[in-house]
Amino acid sequence: MTDERDPEASLQEWKETMQAEHAEAIADPDPGADHRIEGVTQVNYRVYFDYDAEADELERAEREQVDELRDPELLACACGVRGMTPEEARRHVAAARAAEE
Repeated sequence: MTDERDPEASLQEWKETMQAEHAEAIADPDPGADHRIEGVTQVNYRVYFDYDAEADELERAEREQVDELRDPELLACACGVRGMTPEEARRHVAAARAAEE
């Protein structure tokens, strides 16, 4: 017997399920968990090297920061909820604080 399910429909169903679980985790945080919002960002540098002919090596000579530190677009919570926008992260922490009261 072959599986005649539409792969696109299965993918869409999976996406909807994951989005619903994500929304629930944001709105209904675990009251016993640690809720600290965190994110990863990157600052780029231009790095200059000098060539040491005796050792046949490159040695870092200078670095120059080429952009400013910016807040990341996606955030996570220490409780395990990942991939939140800043607005979702704010709602998540607010809900956690409200649950503590």
